[in-house]
Amino acid sequence: MLTRPLFVLLLAGLPMTQLLAEPAADAATANGSAPAFEEPRQAVTWRREELKEIERLVRQLRFDLVNNRDARGAAPRLEELAERASGDHLRPAFIEGSHGRGSEARARIWEEWEAFSEGFDALEARVEALRAAAEAEDYAAATRELSDLSLTCRSCHRRYRY
Repeated sequence: MLTRPLFVLLLAGLPMTQLLAEPAADAATANGSAPAFEEPRQAVTWRREELKEIERLVRQLRFDLVNNRDARGAAPRLEELAERASGDHLRPAFIEGSHGRGSEARARIWEEWEAFSEGFDALEARVEALRAAAEAEDYAAATRELSDLSLTCRSCHRRYRY
């Protein structure tokens, strides 16, 4: 089931095979601001690397904000984290059928797409709360937000990842 009018996607120049293969693709894919994948294996590889980068950023932010108490130094990483951890950036890489060999994703993702997708909204909210704490130079709040961010990731991984 397509979530947007078909004519909008066709005007964006997406091939019909991509429209049918990506029922949960969003407008970001249509306007070119998120990656498009020709096959599920490309999406698996991309999302694995992207999620590793998010994990790396969170570790660096923990060092910046908790250990060094350096909100200004953390600002570029917070900006990058907000971009990489956005649902618009990540959702297109979860092409239906991109589980199985080489992937840690469970098929349950597509069976429970709405709930899975809400996890990205929760992730974005946690990142925004972390940014707000860092901008206020409230390092105790930043520490709590980093923990909450990690819990948000783990809760989704427990349900939707092998």
